[in-house]
Amino acid sequence: MAFIELRHVSKGYQTAAGRHEVLSDVNLEVEEGELIAIVGYSGAGKTTLVSLLAGLTMPDSGAVLLDGVAVQGPGPDRGVVFQNYSLLPWLSAFGNVRLAVDQVHSAWPIERRTRWIETCLRTVNLLAARDKRPAQLSGGMRQRVALARALAVDPRVLLLDEPLSALDALTRGGLQAEIARLHAEDRKTVVLVTNDVDEGILLADRIVPLTAGPRATLGAPITIDLPRPRSHTSLNRDPAFKRIRSQVIEFLLDSAGRNRPAEPPLRQASPSPRTASPRIASPRLAGQGLAGQGLTGRGVANDLETPAAEVRA
Repeated sequence: MAFIELRHVSKGYQTAAGRHEVLSDVNLEVEEGELIAIVGYSGAGKTTLVSLLAGLTMPDSGAVLLDGVAVQGPGPDRGVVFQNYSLLPWLSAFGNVRLAVDQVHSAWPIERRTRWIETCLRTVNLLAARDKRPAQLSGGMRQRVALARALAVDPRVLLLDEPLSALDALTRGGLQAEIARLHAEDRKTVVLVTNDVDEGILLADRIVPLTAGPRATLGAPITIDLPRPRSHTSLNRDPAFKRIRSQVIEFLLDSAGRNRPAEPPLRQASPSPRTASPRIASPRLAGQGLAGQGLTGRGVANDLETPAAEVRA
């Protein structure tokens, strides 16, 4: 039995325009200690999938299992990092992490809780900013606070809901390396959802494509057997990376073509880590899904050969 299982899960919502079916017959197995990336169009249902895994919402049909037990609600065994930071603006970095620690580890003496909060902030290289409020922090630092808060409950599963999509490329590259380092050190089970194909390949042990909505479902997992440490530069020269990337993109384009007759517009790529030069995307997907944000990913043959921080795992 897999550590995390989704068995024939479907989920929809009632809207003013009628019933909207988001996910349909989703099946997934994740082994303990594995880092998987679910890649799909914005608006296809990735956040709904994370909410189901976190127990923030219940499936209309099917089952979500964690270590063989049905998920009935949120719990400290699952830590979630959201795209929008979700920090309380009147609290410091220390105070935001303390909220989680006080809730989960209330039996600990205050000295032990203080040491643990400092350890979590140090883990994400943010101890020096412990007394700063979110308004005094950059976007990347805020996301590090959110990551420290999720780690502070010592979860068995870390759920990452597009946590880097709002960041600039330099900060995004640094946090990609941070996530890979934390996973390598702690071997927590990590489920990352993203609309960046290359980010998924860079970080994951397996990548699972999500079809375009409505009624999105998961495709067959693809094992990422590329050697670590990985970097964007080394991957762009690797034929295996190009093969995996093409396989994922072709699946997603095919699913979008089945669900939407219109040709998606192209979107300009964001800069590569360590450089302000723009990437040349080939291909770039956008305009699919409810939010119309689309997919991102570095180009292969046409991409700029810019250095990036090595990502270790």
